[in-house]
Formats: sequence, C-alpha cells, structure tokens
Amino acid sequence: MGKAIKVRNELHDSIEMVGLVQTLKDIADNKFFTLMGQKDQFKRFGESFTDFFRLLSFAHVEHPLIHNEHPKVGIIVVTIEGSFLAQFNNSIIRLALQEKEKHEQFEFIGVGDKCVEKLAKHTPNLKTFLEMEKHGLYETAMAIKQYIVGEVMAGNMGKVVICHSWPKSFDTQKFRANRLLPCDEILAQQSQFIDEFSNVIEESEPTQIVEFLANLWITSRIYEILTDTTIASAAAQSSFLEDRVDEMRKQTEKVRMRYRKARKGDIDKSLRETFTARMMTMKD
Repeated sequence: MGKAIKVRNELHDSIEMVGLVQTLKDIADNKFFTLMGQKDQFKRFGESFTDFFRLLSFAHVEHPLIHNEHPKVGIIVVTIEGSFLAQFNNSIIRLALQEKEKHEQFEFIGVGDKCVEKLAKHTPNLKTFLEMEKHGLYETAMAIKQYIVGEVMAGNMGKVVICHSWPKSFDTQKFRANRLLPCDEILAQQSQFIDEFSNVIEESEPTQIVEFLANLWITSRIYEILTDTTIASAAAQSSFLEDRVDEMRKQTEKVRMRYRKARKGDIDKSLRETFTARMMTMKD
C-alpha cells in the first residue's frame, strides 16, 4: 500500500497545517477583542481632557505646539511588524505617499520596519521607531512624541500628520491621515465654555500650561493611534487567515478523497497480486 501511505502522510500534514493556521487566527481574534475592550479609556480621557482644556483661555498665547507656520511637514507612517500584513501595510504607505503630494516640504517618520525601504527613497535620513510591540505601545508613543515635539520646538518642522489604520469594525479597516501638530484644534472649542468658568485662576505661566497640556494630549493621541492600528492589523490578520483556513480545508478534503481512492487502489492491487501469485502456485 505504498501510494496510500504517501497520500496519508500528505493528509496528516494538511490537517496539522489547518490546525496551526486556525490557532494563529484564534490568537489574532483574541488580540482584537482584548484591545477593543481597552479602547473606552481613550474616549473617557479625551472627553475629560477637552473639558479641562476649554476652561482655560490660551488665545493670547503664542507657542510652536499651538500655532506654527513652518512650511515643513512631518509625516508619521505607522506600519505593523506582523505576518500576513503586506497588503495592510501597503495601504498605509500608499496613503502616506498621497499625503506627501500635498506638501512642498516634508519628512517621513517611520514606525515599524515594514515602511523603511519605501520611505527611505523619499527621506534619506529616515527617523524610525522599530519593534513597537517589543518595546511597548506606550513607550513607542512617548519616543515619537519626544522626537516630533523636539523637532517642532527646534524650528525644524511645523505641522505633523500621522498615517495609520482605524478599525471601523472587525471586517472593515479604514486608513486615515490625521493632524497631530499644531494642536490648535483643541483651542477652537474655547468659545463654548460656560460663563462661570471664564475666570479660572492660572497659577502657572500660560506658556508652561500650554506646553504641558500639548505634550500630554499628543502622547495620548499617538498611543491611541498605535493601539487603533494594532487592533486593525489583528482584524486584517484574522480575515486573511480565515480565508486561508477555508482554502486549506477544501484542499484537505481533496487530499482525503485522494487517500481513499489510493487506499482502494492499493487494496485492489494487493488482491490482484495475491490472486495472480495463487494461480501461478496452482499451475506449478
């Protein structure tokens, strides 16, 4: 039963591979739902932070993090260092390349090694933040914040845009380009604050308050975006692996049918050989 044994080994390998890919899909599913469960903290922080910011009037304060006319734009590109995410990362990179066409002066900033090769063609001395999941999302967010704030304060750039993915749902991921700096969008809502809060006492220098709050807001926003991209990548991985599992299961069924056919063929061949040997023995 030589042929059947070969096909049986192929069947066992196929079954094991289906189980392995299914396990990877389950891990991606768990990652997605775990991180989605943690997202409420960003919403609560954002609401509280904006409410607090509206209590203070900084319209008269000039600060590079709030108002900036420098022509150079920093474009942060967030990619994920995972398997089965080539199409996912390419969509983010394409969005970043479209964004650069809107600006005469720009500088790419790469997050994750999947974007380095393509972005380095446009920004030779590319600043990168690699191995995000190894170092931690918050730690990476802090490092990015320190770099872009340092560049803005040093007068090397004015506006900062971040290109990333956003998990609209488990089955749908959107790709966005959002502005991080200058963060005057927060101040645009100041006219809405309630009259009784208009005389809030500012015990510190307004410039110091602005810088502290802007740094806090930028860090939180980057952390949220890194989390969003990680969630979206988990959903993209799961979707890709689900398609592969379905294909592999269909292929496994085909191998199973080949095994049954091969086993039947080997049995028939064995019976014919036995019958032929018996007939030859009787003639002798």
